[in-house]
Amino acid sequence: AVRQKLKAPVEKVFSNIKDLGNTSSSTIPLCLETLLREKREGRRRIGMTAFGGGFTFGGGVIDQL
Repeated sequence: AVRQKLKAPVEKVFSNIKDLGNTSSSTIPLCLETLLREKREGRRRIGMTAFGGGFTFGGGVIDQL
């Protein structure tokens, strides 16, 4: 829903919910581990967001050199 609202292309947004289901508080660490395992040249920026029940949310940005 966030990707659609931002009109971001599918290849720019990573999601693992179809593979792992709702992993609750482990969502960001699991996605981050998968993304960091990918071999990519150069610098990249990873933005992370999570939304939960009870209006909880979190987010951050990592610059990987």
